[in-house]
Amino acid sequence: MAHTHSHGAHNGNRTRLAAAFGVTALFMIAEVIGGVVSGSLALLADAGHMLTDAAALLMALLAVQFAQRKPSARHTFGLLRLTTLAAFVNAIALLVITALIVWEALRRFYQPQPVAGGLMLGIAIAGLLANLLSFWLLHRGSEEKNLNVRAAALHVLGDLLGSVGAIVAAIIIMLTGWTPIDPILSLLVSLLVVRSAWSLLRESLHELLEGAPSGINVDKLARELTRNIAEVRNVHHVHVWQVGEKPVLTLHVQVIPPYDHDGLLIRIHQYLHEHYQIAHATVQMEYQPCTGHDCELCAEQSSHQHSHEHLTLDGHAHHHH
Repeated sequence: MAHTHSHGAHNGNRTRLAAAFGVTALFMIAEVIGGVVSGSLALLADAGHMLTDAAALLMALLAVQFAQRKPSARHTFGLLRLTTLAAFVNAIALLVITALIVWEALRRFYQPQPVAGGLMLGIAIAGLLANLLSFWLLHRGSEEKNLNVRAAALHVLGDLLGSVGAIVAAIIIMLTGWTPIDPILSLLVSLLVVRSAWSLLRESLHELLEGAPSGINVDKLARELTRNIAEVRNVHHVHVWQVGEKPVLTLHVQVIPPYDHDGLLIRIHQYLHEHYQIAHATVQMEYQPCTGHDCELCAEQSSHQHSHEHLTLDGHAHHHH
């Protein structure tokens, strides 16, 4: 069931991303031409923004495409990580382009350039409409959690603000002829870009470094398993990471020998699925306390947490027998 749902979502993602990519790429070209002809840096900043936008959407499209590939003996998770890698590369590209725009803006403070306000205004308004269309396309999706669709929507949101900046600059230039407003607003657009790029970089790097998904607290998970399943005495060797949007977990549990080994295993899996949305968990059950260097570390951590619970759990367990 989950499988058919994700296929539907993937296809929806793909269509929305493709449409948004088409709109963005066309307008990026229009803005570059307009920026060069009118001499406006704010338009070029917005076009630079739209370039990373188009790249973001293209990478997201490819990532969605790759994510649908079946796992193989060589790539046992399929190619789900490509989406994260795409988001990471994308964030770095954004930072580089921002640096270039900031450099050019600073140069223009010292050597103001003439700017054709009317042309700039027309193109900036058209760009704003194009961005609104892309943003609407991306935000209609149910898959808000998808890092790439979110990355793409972030880009487009930055673009919306960029277009608004260009419109404001154009109006001021038309009314007052004060051209420095153009590089000033291109700097403001750049700040917005840096903010979204930075959070994207952090998030994707965390996932590439096998960080635990943000919604899962490993210590709490170990405590709650011990507290809520009577036969579980200790939880150790917990590893949780994320591939694409899928959390993956491995752990060892020391249990009181159950009457029904498989029944207990099913209960542990169900608990993980219900409370942590982890569908892919590998659980190793042990009857003896864990030995070995790593286990001592885990035992030290968990003895602080579990010493007071064990009495009740033992009582609970004896009660069963």
